[in-house]
Amino acid sequence: MDQLKPYLENNKERFLNELFDLLRIPSISADVKYSADVNRAAEFVKQQLVAAGAEKVEVCPTKGYPIVYGEKIIDAKLPTVLVYGHYDVQPVDPLNLWHSPPFEPVIKDGDIYARGSADDKGQMYMHVKAFEMMLKNNVLPCNVKFMIEGEEEVGSVNLESFAVSNKEKLKSDVVLISDTSMLSNDIPSITTGLRGLAYLEVEVTGPNRDLHSGVYGGAVANPINVLCEMIASLQDKDGKVTIPGFYDDVQEVSKEERAQMAAAPFSLDEYKKHLDINEVKGESGYSTLERTSIRPTLDVNGIWGGYTGEGAKTVLPSKAYAKISMRLVPNQKSQKIMDLFEAHFKKIAPPYVKVKVSPHHGGEAAVTPTDSIAYKAAAKAMEKTFGKTPIPLRSGGSIPIVTMFEKVLGIKSVLLGFGLDSDAIHSPNEKYGLFNYYKGIETLPYFFQYFTEMSK
Repeated sequence: MDQLKPYLENNKERFLNELFDLLRIPSISADVKYSADVNRAAEFVKQQLVAAGAEKVEVCPTKGYPIVYGEKIIDAKLPTVLVYGHYDVQPVDPLNLWHSPPFEPVIKDGDIYARGSADDKGQMYMHVKAFEMMLKNNVLPCNVKFMIEGEEEVGSVNLESFAVSNKEKLKSDVVLISDTSMLSNDIPSITTGLRGLAYLEVEVTGPNRDLHSGVYGGAVANPINVLCEMIASLQDKDGKVTIPGFYDDVQEVSKEERAQMAAAPFSLDEYKKHLDINEVKGESGYSTLERTSIRPTLDVNGIWGGYTGEGAKTVLPSKAYAKISMRLVPNQKSQKIMDLFEAHFKKIAPPYVKVKVSPHHGGEAAVTPTDSIAYKAAAKAMEKTFGKTPIPLRSGGSIPIVTMFEKVLGIKSVLLGFGLDSDAIHSPNEKYGLFNYYKGIETLPYFFQYFTEMSK
């Protein structure tokens, strides 16, 4: 694989320009206004897989957005790697906080600024270019299949049914995913655990219409005030979630693993400086790294109601809303947590409001083994290109399809991500380092080499 370096150097500009073309497509799966763009991104991925040398490339329809599939089978006796990624992106709000237009990628201080640059277009496209390099230089050591979806940011709602219907087509030895981060460019790491997710929306209704706040204020309950009180009661002063039964199934992490986590390079002062905060806050008795990886959480992702336009409008609103997510850890089940939340939220609602809880999507936590061939191959590949042995770390994020792949396809995943926690994914000014993009393209071929060698 060392002979691929000249090819990478000679094609860096093209690789970047192609990524920029993909980043310019506003493929926001959560907003129906962008449905044509989401489909356009799928077609772009298809075209690039064909250009890279993949065969049987197709845009597979689902009840939602399509899944792009492609493959290169060089020998049925060799191992097969299934590459997963997604071409859809998060909404860009609040738009006014972006330093540059989110779908007009720019490079600043060595970083690519654009929505989807790190999550997941930049990381997904690394695989397309690494595949191209191996194939064009006749060093592809095993079979490769691609499954790139367009609904990851809305819960991958149609992916499981696609996997169930296409088990033979997707038959592989491992799923390779680059949708995670590492500790730093100097300290590589491999994600070995992901939290689950339960995401829902609540609606609190008071009077049957917006009221004049002078005429009715003080006599009728304000749904926004009530909603804020209800949300505030969902956590106690120690950062514990107060929903009965919330922690019943939480898998406690051993002292040995907590000690390993504590040994990972981490500066709390740098963490606070990067976020421009004076102090951290979280569940008592756990470190920052533990709070963001091995402990469950509850957070309000958005809250609104009444008048939010320019100027003043003195109303007592009829309704108030909030979007709430709960990150879950191994053994917690998303549906059970949603049911517990709904029952508790309705129970604590005072009699002067009505409450509606609407589940959105969820997924289960996952832990990937560090003694597998896939993990060892990934670690060896990183060690080859970074010059350092990567550290195994659990992540606070969620990729619910990891457990689905194991359940439906019977195969484990390896989470070989090249992003950074500072990439501002899901936030304004999302970025992805040029170093990370090219280092990923350089590293991935070694994974294929070592995985093939170790599988013999």
